[in-house]
Amino acid sequence: MADVTYREALRLALDEELGRDQDVFLMGEEIGRFEGSYKVTAGLWQKYGATRVRETPISEEGFVGAGIGAAMMGLRPVIEIMTINFILVAMDQVINHAAKIRYMFGGKVGVPLVIRAPGGAGAQLTAQHSQSLEAWFAGCPGLKVVSPATPADAYGMLKTAIRDDDPVLFCENLVLYNLTGALPENGDGLVPLGRAAIAREGTDLTLVAHSYTVQRALRVADRLSQDGISVEVVDLRSLRPLDVDTVAESVRKTNRVLVAEEGWSTYGVGAELAARLQRVCFDDLDAPVERVGQAEVPMPYAKPLELAALPLESKIEAAARSLLAECGL
Repeated sequence: MADVTYREALRLALDEELGRDQDVFLMGEEIGRFEGSYKVTAGLWQKYGATRVRETPISEEGFVGAGIGAAMMGLRPVIEIMTINFILVAMDQVINHAAKIRYMFGGKVGVPLVIRAPGGAGAQLTAQHSQSLEAWFAGCPGLKVVSPATPADAYGMLKTAIRDDDPVLFCENLVLYNLTGALPENGDGLVPLGRAAIAREGTDLTLVAHSYTVQRALRVADRLSQDGISVEVVDLRSLRPLDVDTVAESVRKTNRVLVAEEGWSTYGVGAELAARLQRVCFDDLDAPVERVGQAEVPMPYAKPLELAALPLESKIEAAARSLLAECGL
């Protein structure tokens, strides 16, 4: 198959799952005639009709709650939140209901619900529309939280999420929508949730990232390779469940690890990984786990300030060089 964009990979996954299973339906603001804010649902309303591609009022708490109810009755809703920032008004539904219903009903009722949530910064959308909140949700038992970085993973993980019997928060970084890549030639392309991937092999440093930061990490690895530094890039893909085993296996090879993320470092993905790695890889580490994240300020609107707040390649590279220097490399 020819290369497709991340956006097209998501649309293909939705199209195929709508065609495969009559219980799957989509719900969200302007996802029908307008085809979604980022055109991920382009053509699906025309193909499947208004019953299976349902437009909603601007009421996130209402339509997330409706999706939970539909999922409890056996349907498989895929809800599009216009931006992950708007999911904050539906937190009660996500945290208190979707995440806990299987537990509170003694395992007799599940919530096979997917919430697609675009987010991230870099487009001058200001403080209230430029956040990476996935770590908040990854801290909640009962939810699965995934954050694919490539078109193939976006395609395969969305299909897997729709077939999952538990709620999945599917985080998409806005900057990734135009990224192109190949999809699998054979099979249904399913990608299991909860498994990290080695995006690039290396021997001197393990650089862990997820979502768009994987692309930054790969560019940093390219730059460092020009100086003879071999960086292994681990794409987490899934934040809950978190595949610590794959990261630990890489750390045992390189003995050094840097975690880069677009979210805030405090209580973030890097903090969680650092805690877990010191337990399972303490004797393998030549230096403490280092972290790079977004500046801990509300994201500025002004472009120079926005760039200053983001974990750009220059910051990741500087942190990597500092860590390696600490180890005498």
